[in-house]
Amino acid sequence: MMKFTAFTNPGSREVNEDSTGIIEYGDGVCFVVADGLGGHGKGDIASQLAVSAFRHVYTEQNGTQEEMMSLAFRQAQADIISEQTATASSNQMKTTAVALDVRDDRILWGHVGDSRLYAFSRNKIKTRTLDHSVPQMLVRCREIREKEIRNHPDRNKLLRVLGVAEKPPEFELSPVVGSSIYQTFLLCTDGFWELVLEKEMERFLKKSDSPEGWVENMVKTINSRGAGKEMDNYSAIAVFI
Repeated sequence: MMKFTAFTNPGSREVNEDSTGIIEYGDGVCFVVADGLGGHGKGDIASQLAVSAFRHVYTEQNGTQEEMMSLAFRQAQADIISEQTATASSNQMKTTAVALDVRDDRILWGHVGDSRLYAFSRNKIKTRTLDHSVPQMLVRCREIREKEIRNHPDRNKLLRVLGVAEKPPEFELSPVVGSSIYQTFLLCTDGFWELVLEKEMERFLKKSDSPEGWVENMVKTINSRGAGKEMDNYSAIAVFI
C-alpha cells in the first residue's frame, strides 16, 4: 500500500512561497511541490496557482499520464500569466514545480526549475531530476562538479520557470516507468535539498519505516545545519510505494 506525507516550513522568511499538493484521482495519485519566486507576496501566489492547476487538471480531466501532466504544467503557466496580467506583477510572480504521477503500476514525473525529484531503489538514489539552473548547466559542461552546485554563487539563477510570458512553459517529463523499478520518491524545493546531502537522504531512508519518520530525520538535519543562518522556505513530499 502506498504511503506518503507532505511537509513545508517558512524557514526564517516571513512568507512561505512554497506550496505542496497531494491529489488523489481515479486510479492514481499526483504529488506536486512548487517554489514561488518574486517576493512581495507574489511568489506564494504563483506556487499556489501551480498546485491548484494540477489539482484542477487531475480531478477534472482524463487522458494518459503524459497528456495529463503536460496539460497541468500548461494550465499552471496560463493561470500564472493571467494573474500577472490582472495584478500587473509580471516580474514578481513565477514558480518552479516538480510533480510525480503514480497510476496503477506506472510512474511519470516532470519538473521545471530547481525543485527536485529523487527516485530511490533499495534505499539508494538511482536518478534525480536535473535542475534548470546555471550551476547545473556548468556541471553538464564539466566546468564544475556536482557537489559544487549547493554553494555556487549562481545557485539561484534559474534558466526555466513557470510564469515567463514570452515563451511556452519549458517543463521536462520523464519516460513512463513501471512501479517496480523504484520504491521511494522525494520531491523537494531547493531550500530542502541544499541543506541535506544525498548520502544523508539514503542513510535516513534506510533507518525509516515510514515517510513521516524519514522526513522528520531530514528536517532535523536541515534545522541543525541552518541554525543561525538565513534559511529559505523548505518543503518536501515523501512517497513510499
